[in-house]
Amino acid sequence: MFEYGVFPNKYTYPFVLKACAAIQDLKLGKSVHGSVLKFGFDDDIHVQNTLVHMYCCDTHGIDSARKVFDEMSKWDCVTWSAIIGGYARLKMSADAVQLFRDMQSHRVRPDEITMVAVLSACTDLGSLELGIWVESCIEEEMIQKNTELYNALIDMFAKCGDVDKAVVLFRSMDEKRSIISWTSVIVGLAMHGRGTEAVALFEEMVGSGVAPDGVVFIALLSACTHSGLVEQGREYFESMRAIYGIEPKIEHYGCMVDMLCRAGLVKEAFEFVQEMPIEPNPIIGRTLINACRAHGELKLGEEISAQLIKNDPLYESNYVLLSDIYAKMSDWEKKRSVREAMEKKGMKKIPGRSQIELENEIHKVVPQL
Repeated sequence: MFEYGVFPNKYTYPFVLKACAAIQDLKLGKSVHGSVLKFGFDDDIHVQNTLVHMYCCDTHGIDSARKVFDEMSKWDCVTWSAIIGGYARLKMSADAVQLFRDMQSHRVRPDEITMVAVLSACTDLGSLELGIWVESCIEEEMIQKNTELYNALIDMFAKCGDVDKAVVLFRSMDEKRSIISWTSVIVGLAMHGRGTEAVALFEEMVGSGVAPDGVVFIALLSACTHSGLVEQGREYFESMRAIYGIEPKIEHYGCMVDMLCRAGLVKEAFEFVQEMPIEPNPIIGRTLINACRAHGELKLGEEISAQLIKNDPLYESNYVLLSDIYAKMSDWEKKRSVREAMEKKGMKKIPGRSQIELENEIHKVVPQL
């Protein structure tokens, strides 16, 4: 463009910046930002909004996004939605909710894009109270519920503890339902131990002509896992490839291992792992070890723990699992040797973090050591 002597204008930059965001090229985006400054378009709200959106595409750009946002002389709904959505996508959820409060204090009316982002933050925080408050804001502002907003509400209620409300919303969608809608409710039912209902909903989905994908199978297998539906879980896993042509991924294999382990079928789970056509990840190994400890397969647990340590000698939890196995064996000498090995490597437990909600405010709590 420059080679032909054509210079950009305020309409050019939003397209270019959106492209940078789409390919998540922060370095290129910064270069374009420099061009914006050079040609004096940094005070145009449409260019500013796209700059905020571009910087929010990457964790390393969020501070720059906030700087652009804070230096703007005015903000519209697009501006607020961009910054709130950025914080929500990066799991800076408490900040996203606070920004929504700031938006309200500036009397800028949100739209469905804003509310989807805020609901995502509420879901990440696990805050049903905040989610209910956001739903009330949707009603007060009379924001039209499109499929994405319905899905965000369903996901929030399903994951934050009110799965019955999620089902009610789902049933009210009619033709607006997508595969995400079905999946969110199945996930919620699975999380709350209502596996039979989750399975029934899956069958209803297939019967209505909606083709399942790999994500919904993760939810379905999880439902079978948490409700002890081992035989059905096996059948659904086999149907993925045989009926629906879906190649199972590591997450599906992980669900199967977890299901077998929870049912006490530890040796079958171990054999299943050995026959996997893909390399099992450490999470599967740790699932097996915990099951070995819980169900008395201690020698097997010792072997798997030793292999995990060999594969990843710097991961502290692997040593803790082996130490716990030795404690279960009452082999205090080996337990002590594991602890000594951890101390030599400078390993120590990382203190847990928690958060509490007071009057719709999220507060982080870190214990003092």
